[in-house]
Amino acid sequence: MRNGINLKTPAITGVCGYLPEYVLSNTELARMVDTSDAWITERTGIQERRILKGEGLGTSHMGAEAVKGLLERTGNKPSDVDMLICATTTPDMVFPSTANLISDMVGLGPVGSFDVQAACSGFIYAITIASQFVANGQCRKVVVVGADKMSAIIDYTDRATCVLFGDGAGAVLIEPSPNGEGILDTLIRSDGSGMIHLHQKAGGSRLPPSAETVAKRMHYVHQEGAAVYKFAIAKMAEVAGEIMSRNNLRGDMIQWLVPHQANRRIIESTAERMGMPMDRVMMTIQKYGNTTAATIPLCLWDYESKLKVGDRLILAAFGGGFTWGAAYVTWAYDGAARAGNGAQAA
Repeated sequence: MRNGINLKTPAITGVCGYLPEYVLSNTELARMVDTSDAWITERTGIQERRILKGEGLGTSHMGAEAVKGLLERTGNKPSDVDMLICATTTPDMVFPSTANLISDMVGLGPVGSFDVQAACSGFIYAITIASQFVANGQCRKVVVVGADKMSAIIDYTDRATCVLFGDGAGAVLIEPSPNGEGILDTLIRSDGSGMIHLHQKAGGSRLPPSAETVAKRMHYVHQEGAAVYKFAIAKMAEVAGEIMSRNNLRGDMIQWLVPHQANRRIIESTAERMGMPMDRVMMTIQKYGNTTAATIPLCLWDYESKLKVGDRLILAAFGGGFTWGAAYVTWAYDGAARAGNGAQAA
């Protein structure tokens, strides 16, 4: 009970992902820009990534497919959902929100839906928000989507960024826990001074689109890799350590670390600082690359069959802004029973 309100424990009770069919391999990238499979794999751990092809298809297409799959796998109808939150950095358009579009495409009806923009930390931010609505009883079932079509804002002549990113979506259902397990704690942080190291120069109200901004290729991701790498390692480990400390957890008490999939070296460094062996760290970066807000739900989808009731998970992410965050989750259902179909292109 908090302030006289009986709070419910919000839990993740289902997960589903969507991946485009087109596979962009390191070998194909090496024909587009001055790089090689060995160079990419050694520095990032990425071997391939998915790219959404098709006229008029945006982030909402992937998000809607993930949500449709989620409802089917959890035995819910669209009318059962009370709210939808979409974490994305690549909305279909400035307005309406991508969440609005997904809700319409799935047939959710006039429910509340909105976007959260916190770059690669967006999914952590979104489940933090969703948890409050479930905990205080305002909503019973909230769908959280992490989805990004990063190929829309990547310069494929810039080898520093084009090798890193891919497209994809993941969705989870959050509802009151059936057994006391669930999202037990979250932390979100930000530092806007990090903008200079990772941002998109043009396209917003500060520098609206123009013929000049397009000609100067200012609508693509700008990243200063060394600075971002340094901050990501420090902040992901810091926030994961903080949430473990305030919940009296040690590395040997955690079954799974679920890190944002930005770079294999960042993931390994975070795990090392947390005292987590790599066989208990979820890794999908080798086949999906960095899908921004979709990386953590796609990890949960990929590893669902290995998750058991009561498993302790630490979710951690770092993204442009800068933003970072973590969540302490105990798993609420038997993943093996649910995961009849593993992660696959839809």
